[in-house]
Amino acid sequence: MLDQVVAFDLGICTHLFRAAERPGQVPRRPLYEVEVCSADGGPVRSTGGFHVVPDHDLSALRRADTVVIPGIHDGPPLVEGTLPEPVYGALRAAAGRARLVSICTGAFVLAAAGLLDGRPAATHWREADRFRALFPQVRLDADVLFVDDGDILTSAGVGSGIDLCLHVVRGDHGSRAANALARRCVVAPWREGGQAQFVERPLPSARESGTGPTRTWMLTRLHEPLDLATLAAHARMSVRTFTRRFREETGVSPARWLAGQRVEHARQLLEHTDLPVDEVARRSGFATAVSLRQHLRAAVGVAPLAYRHTFRAASPESSTAREAAR
Repeated sequence: MLDQVVAFDLGICTHLFRAAERPGQVPRRPLYEVEVCSADGGPVRSTGGFHVVPDHDLSALRRADTVVIPGIHDGPPLVEGTLPEPVYGALRAAAGRARLVSICTGAFVLAAAGLLDGRPAATHWREADRFRALFPQVRLDADVLFVDDGDILTSAGVGSGIDLCLHVVRGDHGSRAANALARRCVVAPWREGGQAQFVERPLPSARESGTGPTRTWMLTRLHEPLDLATLAAHARMSVRTFTRRFREETGVSPARWLAGQRVEHARQLLEHTDLPVDEVARRSGFATAVSLRQHLRAAVGVAPLAYRHTFRAASPESSTAREAAR
């Protein structure tokens, strides 16, 4: 972590990765070992009005499997697009060996190290213009919650850091571990990275109800055909009003939200059952295995059988990782 570290961002990554554990195991078995470091191991000022005293210096990056960079509110990366040489060198050395993850304006740090050149990235929408001016060579997408580009992942501001950390846990250890972590931390278990950052949530009027009850109802009927007319009727709204309210409350259309929930349900069935792909598709609401394959490949980049093999091939005892929050 650097000076003026965003206290919330630092708390997100340290708390979530420390809280992640293998579901159902007694005694509790953490999934990650977390170390917090600064450039010299000394105290760092946070945006919360207090200093953070880490236990490690930059040498922690040499043994980290994943390096998480919280956002900052000031300093050379945001002002000049530069980094102190020790930090620059440590990040460059970690790249290609460790997975790099940034939250919010932590993307400025990765970009200042030259690690985002020519690659897609996300940061807080309010800092998009500044980011583009400093780093025109980065393919910034300021409209999404997070970007997963394989060995480098970046998120937008504040709450989207939670989404990205849960995404990392889900990719490392499966949906059951990520959902259990989300439940423990009382946060939404899944929001796709391509969802819009800025979502208006006006207070409902006394005459209207939100679409939340209908979304809950949809989750119990993922296997059924659900068209807009049916959903609007359940919400007791016109199709036009329902579509508008749904987008205001979730940031996406009903069809896109439903497809995302169906993909998530299919992932859990692939991970935790031996059901044939055709049956997984049916129970998830996809008409055919071909449709499931297309949606799953769009969401996670692999076909159903490859996805199942990935999670079945890894022994529950084999996934240990070390997180360094810098």
